[in-house]
Amino acid sequence: MCLGAVLLVNGTGAPGPPPQPASGQSYPDVVRPVPRDPPPLAPLSAAAPIRVRIPAIRVDAPLTGLDLQAGGRLAAPPADEPNLAGWYRDGTTPGAGGTAIVAGHVDTGEGPAVFYHLGALHPGNTVEVDRADGDTAIFTIDAIEVYRAEHFPDHRVYTAATGAELRLITCGAGYDHTEQHYLGNVVAYAHLTAHRPLGAPPLRRS
Repeated sequence: MCLGAVLLVNGTGAPGPPPQPASGQSYPDVVRPVPRDPPPLAPLSAAAPIRVRIPAIRVDAPLTGLDLQAGGRLAAPPADEPNLAGWYRDGTTPGAGGTAIVAGHVDTGEGPAVFYHLGALHPGNTVEVDRADGDTAIFTIDAIEVYRAEHFPDHRVYTAATGAELRLITCGAGYDHTEQHYLGNVVAYAHLTAHRPLGAPPLRRS
């Protein structure tokens, strides 16, 4: 299934361009990236995600289900809720086996939005996803990459994994002020490394 390259188109209200990942944050040039350390955790059972937290960039946002639009593009979260992220509800649920997709705006006409700082992440940062079953799935970032729309690697980003993997996606790659849209996407790759049952204390790492 092809979800398209430019998933989200946002406004120009941010006070300066959002951070973009440096070349050192990327995977080696391979078609299908594999998780880095720490070792992957066995996939969890499927359960809908309800909240995402990324401590390193101070993201703490509710999640809403997203569908595909005509042409195979993933719909964006509502632009009037800048701190709302979305997950592809017909795909893998975060923590289950496969490749889960979470997308968020980089900015809106009012200013920075939920994934404005996504490009500032580094390998080793963590992502926590609260799930409807009470568990929190904890992922470790493997790489952060930026792509122009015409070179978006659908297979690299979306192909189903054998373990539990996560992709975080927002707009990036520069902004076309004439056409008023971003030129591509920032994608963070992560894999499941821990989970926290309901009521357990948070982990003390970034």
